[in-house]
Amino acid sequence: MKRYRVLADRIVVLIVLIGLWQLASLYFGTYWVSTPWLTISRFFVSTFSGEMLRHAGYTVEEALVGAVIGAVPAIILPFLLRRMPAWVSVLDPFMVGGYGAPKLALAPLFILWFGIGIESKIALVASVVFFIEYFSTLSGVRSLDAKLVQMAQLVGASESQVARHIVFPGAVPHIFSGLRIALPYGIGAAVIAELISSNRGLGYLVQIGAMNFDITQVFAAILGATVVVLAVGWVVDETEKLLLRWRPPADNALQQVNA
Repeated sequence: MKRYRVLADRIVVLIVLIGLWQLASLYFGTYWVSTPWLTISRFFVSTFSGEMLRHAGYTVEEALVGAVIGAVPAIILPFLLRRMPAWVSVLDPFMVGGYGAPKLALAPLFILWFGIGIESKIALVASVVFFIEYFSTLSGVRSLDAKLVQMAQLVGASESQVARHIVFPGAVPHIFSGLRIALPYGIGAAVIAELISSNRGLGYLVQIGAMNFDITQVFAAILGATVVVLAVGWVVDETEKLLLRWRPPADNALQQVNA
């Protein structure tokens, strides 16, 4: 019952947002704020013509490849440092500095290093995803109950068995929490990089729409990026549910409500 209540509330919020969007369009004019109807119409026309799918596919490719390159070492590193707290302390200020550095301001530098092709966008996405995922995974490794590890070691579990059967399952929720935050940021970074220099992608559509004073195309491209973010978020949620099937139903109650 709660699940349907949440769904109904989401629909109400969506209707309110669309209403505010329509009011903004009426107040400022369609030259500055496209209407929801014009935006959705342009989105579907571009989708069925293949244009939106082609550019969205390019952005998704950049985001996913960059996310893999950034997330894999970010997930592995906290596990490697689990038995070396001194090294965690040594690396901590550098990781914090890297996390706080304005990644989007580095986009021109990545373009200079890697060129205007897909490589510079992948590098930017990887730099965004890495630090978010690192700190989220590190939080999961640190939050593990030490008594569980001690009990496993007492019954003769090896270090690899402890990492596989205790540490990793305990850190999975934190890993996916990091991905849930990092992936939208990564997609946004890819779009921004395309705005700076690209001839493909959703950011390119935004740029062309702005240059041609076609505000509807700008809004349609932003809507396309939003749909991509929602689709990626859904995939992450479903994958997390699949990996956490071992947890008791009570532990999954909140996720079932949010489903």
